Amino acid sequence: MVINQIYLLDSKHCGEGMIVKGERLKRAILAALADTELQKILDSAMYQSKSVNQITRDSNVSHSTAYRKIKWLVDEKLLIVDKIEITEDGKKSSLFRTALKSFNVKYEHNNVAIEAEQNFDTLRKITENFFTLDDS
Repeated sequence: MVINQIYLLDSKHCGEGMIVKGERLKRAILAALADTELQKILDSAMYQSKSVNQITRDSNVSHSTAYRKIKWLVDEKLLIVDKIEITEDGKKSSLFRTALKSFNVKYEHNNVAIEAEQNFDTLRKITENFFTLDDS
């Protein structure tokens, strides 16, 4: 989870933000910000969970590119599978949502500092799922 790579700060330091500590997550955030198609995918899934088809319609990114980039975003923990639905024809369909809502990047003498704001709707969903897991 993203939580392992960030350090939460109290509200007097930066509101609801957190400092990203993990180098891999930092590189992923910088790569996502540098790629227009990744930005469009993140924008599409920020406030509402969406399927790949919905994301491709919203973002004007081709299906093959969207699948590849969504997989990368999930692997890098910038996008999560929020729900899995079963379609009318019996197929599984994943709905995706961003893990983080905003980023502030600062570069100073060989040091990249990234402050991020968690997408609390996604965090709430993960927490609900965690605490409703059956012990059996």
